[in-house]
Amino acid sequence: MRRKDREITDPGKIREIIAACDCCRLGFCDGGRAYIVPLDFGFVERDGRCSFYFHSAKEGRKIDLIRKTGWAAFELDTGHEVVSDEIACEYTARFQSVMGSGRVSLVETPEEKQAGLTAIMEHVAGPGDWTFQGAAANAAAVIRLDVEEWTCKVHA
Repeated sequence: MRRKDREITDPGKIREIIAACDCCRLGFCDGGRAYIVPLDFGFVERDGRCSFYFHSAKEGRKIDLIRKTGWAAFELDTGHEVVSDEIACEYTARFQSVMGSGRVSLVETPEEKQAGLTAIMEHVAGPGDWTFQGAAANAAAVIRLDVEEWTCKVHA
């Protein structure tokens, strides 16, 4: 990171920023070209491992790339504010962002699928007694990205 004065390394602060975000963008390399998709997400920490969960249809470009590459980059951001000035080049923007990459895979077991969907619902709608059954739950794919590296930046 070029601006070390804006880097955040405190895990608690990074979790706060992730909790404030409403979208996580996954980035894939598809034949030498970037493919980026915005998704609802859930975030969990377990046994020292940080993971994001996403839901999806069971087919499509994103699923094909997960199966093909097993790797994705991610980006989340929040707290956007334009700070104006009388001089155009002095305008700036306030923000908080987390970026990184990791191994990405399709969840296979019903137990982890339930846990992933619960994490997504808790992030989107808050704690609850979330259950997932029937055709809609069976039709969804659940994706897990295990974070291998990340950086966090705040321009306050």
